[in-house]
Amino acid sequence: MSDVDQQTLEKLANRPSTSQQIAERARIVLNASVGKNNAEIARTLNVSIKMVRQWRRRWVDTNEQSKVVMERLQDNERPGAPLKFTLEQQVECMAIACRDPMEYNRPISHWSVYELADELINQGIVEQISPRQVGRWLAEAELKPHQSRYWLFPPV
Repeated sequence: MSDVDQQTLEKLANRPSTSQQIAERARIVLNASVGKNNAEIARTLNVSIKMVRQWRRRWVDTNEQSKVVMERLQDNERPGAPLKFTLEQQVECMAIACRDPMEYNRPISHWSVYELADELINQGIVEQISPRQVGRWLAEAELKPHQSRYWLFPPV
């Protein structure tokens, strides 16, 4: 291990503002660099041998990728489906939900999740969206268009 890497790891392990995960990983690598085996490191740091093995292996594997120390101690990307909707699309939905449906030529007094989903599709904001998804967004934002009184917020 290079002197620069050693110093960086020591700073990360001892700095109070370092996240506990990163500090613990830095301590694992530091202990390994002085020749301790996995079981000794696990006992010293009160972590599992599996964790020690994983981070020692990850440290060695990322050595040839010329990554900086902090990148080498980060979690890998987790698998999963990509997001279907952008934050901008979500914000557009909230903006429409806060407006009077009559502004969008909807002959209704209050937005329903069905009407909002339909309007998002009609305006080309999304290709498709379920009313349930619209309902989740409204619940997250604590918006209740069915209880709104649009006359308090005249059209701009």
